[in-house]
Amino acid sequence: MKRRTAIKMGLISSPLIISPSIHSKESFEKPKPTHTLRHSISRWCYSSISIEELINWCKELGISSIELLDKEEYDIVQAAGLDCAIVNGSPLGIQKGFCNPIYHAQLLEDYSNLIPQIASDGLKTIITFSGNRGDISDEQGLANCVMGLRPVVELAAEHNIMVVMELLNSLVDHKDYMCDRTSWGVALVDALGMDNFRLLYDIYHMQIMEGNVVANIKKYHSYIAHYHTGGVPGRNEINNNQELNYPFIIKSIAETDYEGYIGQEFIPTRDDSFDSLKEAIIICS
Repeated sequence: MKRRTAIKMGLISSPLIISPSIHSKESFEKPKPTHTLRHSISRWCYSSISIEELINWCKELGISSIELLDKEEYDIVQAAGLDCAIVNGSPLGIQKGFCNPIYHAQLLEDYSNLIPQIASDGLKTIITFSGNRGDISDEQGLANCVMGLRPVVELAAEHNIMVVMELLNSLVDHKDYMCDRTSWGVALVDALGMDNFRLLYDIYHMQIMEGNVVANIKKYHSYIAHYHTGGVPGRNEINNNQELNYPFIIKSIAETDYEGYIGQEFIPTRDDSFDSLKEAIIICS
């Protein structure tokens, strides 16, 4: 299921009514944090849960953001006192991105509508994608991204908005996606040369593509504005049933003086996904 499809399936059109959570607050003692990192969750991973119930979960677990939302849901989240760390970008999605000039006009129109709106609503970050390669070389794709992104990022700068491009794997989940290596994303940030354009470093995706996660985070942390989690293989829970050492990874991120959000973007396998989310917050605290 594509991210945007999952999000749309979970949209709630009713007024904000937060019902009592089925989970007792006494059942979860929030861990004493050892760093200043904040917690966020990706909405699409919990598309079967109503946004109201998800808000309750966040408040129980000390999660301060639900991300990758459209306005219909981030209005509800903000009204409940939570943040939306990253707002959804153009409806063109992941495959039709800035590396292909045929999409530049539509992307500029979409972001020209979205950026002033999210700024007016008090939000700070919006997502973008490179799109798929097709027959475009990585070198030409990078040049195309610079050309297409520049007016978008300039507009975002006027509104104090950060634009992030997500690093995704092209081996398993997003065949042919161009921004699939940290080095390519870093080259794009350098070529664009604007302070309000950075990378969304997805730990799951980059473990699949290149490994060396902690070394790359330490080397390139100044290029990264947000992080996503996920267990490898499978993109499920981030516990001991997968290959990544998340306590060490989170500690390493904190040591770079990063003070932003850690976005949980794993797909729960437990019948009660609350327990998986609770476990992840403990691991990342």
